[in-house]
Amino acid sequence: MKIFAVGGKAFVTGFVLAGVNGEYVSSPEEAMKKIEELSSNPEVGLIIVSDEIAKPLREKISLLKTRKPVPLIYEVPGPGSKPEKIEYRKMLRQILGV
Repeated sequence: MKIFAVGGKAFVTGFVLAGVNGEYVSSPEEAMKKIEELSSNPEVGLIIVSDEIAKPLREKISLLKTRKPVPLIYEVPGPGSKPEKIEYRKMLRQILGV
């Protein structure tokens, strides 16, 4: 299974240098199209998305996670991002529909 990074240029470049495939996106809408495209590819097992791109898409990404458990979509802080507390219980409840 392949890993794919989606985000801004600095974010994706770091992953590409580590040997991970990636795609630069400039807007959340462009990112969502790419995430949906990647989630249809059976070879992709993990999609890493930068937090500044994923923040406005969290609800859509959570909905996608409920429909397709693979690939795993994981949000990672991008360069210069401030630490943010993520409510994993709330996210899990939303994914499970509880």
